[in-house]
Amino acid sequence: MVQLHVKRGDESQFLFTTTVDVCVESLTQQVAQIYNGRLKVDRVCSEIPELADHGITLPPNMQGLTEDQITDLKLKDEWEDKCIPSGGAEFRKDEIGRRNGHAPNDKMKDVLKKTMEEAKALISKKQVLANVCVTMDMVKEALDQLRGAVMIVYPMGLPPHDPIRAELENQEDLSGTQASLQVIPEEEAQLWWAAKEMQRGKKLRDYIGKNEKTKIVVKLQKRGQGAPSREPVVSEEEHKQMMLHYYRRQEELKKLNEMDDDSYLQSEWADRQTLKRQFQGLTNIKWGPR
Repeated sequence: MVQLHVKRGDESQFLFTTTVDVCVESLTQQVAQIYNGRLKVDRVCSEIPELADHGITLPPNMQGLTEDQITDLKLKDEWEDKCIPSGGAEFRKDEIGRRNGHAPNDKMKDVLKKTMEEAKALISKKQVLANVCVTMDMVKEALDQLRGAVMIVYPMGLPPHDPIRAELENQEDLSGTQASLQVIPEEEAQLWWAAKEMQRGKKLRDYIGKNEKTKIVVKLQKRGQGAPSREPVVSEEEHKQMMLHYYRRQEELKKLNEMDDDSYLQSEWADRQTLKRQFQGLTNIKWGPR
C-alpha cells in the first residue's frame, strides 16, 4: 500500500494509505473528507469543556445579556427545564453569558472530558509520529464517542441552537467564522506532490509509478490558493540531529586540544634531570652573596 503523509501548508495532518491504481479525484475526495472530519471533531471537542463547566447554550436572543436585561425583556429559556443533565445540575455561572450555567455534576463532567480526550487522541496529529494511518472510520468513531458521551450526560438531548448538536447532526453554520476558512470543500480540494498539482483525471501511478511500497508527502490545498511551499531538503528533525552532531563534534575537538596541551613539560615534576641533580647535591644552588 502507498502511504501518503498529508500536510496542510508545512503542518503535518495525518497518514493515509491507498493504492497506485486509485483515481486522483477519488483520492482527493477521501483525503478532504478525513481532513474536514478531523476539523469537525476538533470543533466539537472545543465546545465540550464549556458544556461540562457551564451547561447548555442559551438561545441566541439571550446570549451576552445580563440577568437584569433578561428580566426587563421578559425572555425565558424554554430548554432549561427540558435539557437537565443526568444526576442533577450544579450552578456555575458563565461569565460571558453564552451558556445557562446549569452544569452537570463532577461525575458527568468527567465522562465528557475523558471522552473528549479519547476522541482527540484517535485523530491526533501525533498519530503521524506513531506511524498510524487515519481513516474515515476512525473519524466517525471519534464523533460517535462524543455523541454517546453527550447522550449519557444529557439523555433528553441538547437544544437545537447548541453548536455541539448542530455539529453532530451536520447542521452547523460556519459562515463568517474563522473555522469556515479552514474547511476545504471536496470539489475545491487539490493535492500537490513534488511542486506539481495532481490532476483529477489521472491515476496515482501516473505520478509515482507502480511501486506499492512508496511513501510520499502530499499537500492539501484549496483551489485558487496557488501552489504550496516546497518541502525543505532537510526536515526539522534532521536539522536538529545535524546541529546536535556538530555541537558534540566541537566538544570533542575542545577536549582533544586540551589533551594536546604540553605546558606541563615546564613543570618541575616533569624534568627528567631532577633525580640526578638531587643525588649529586646540585639542587637549590643559588649564585650570589648570601
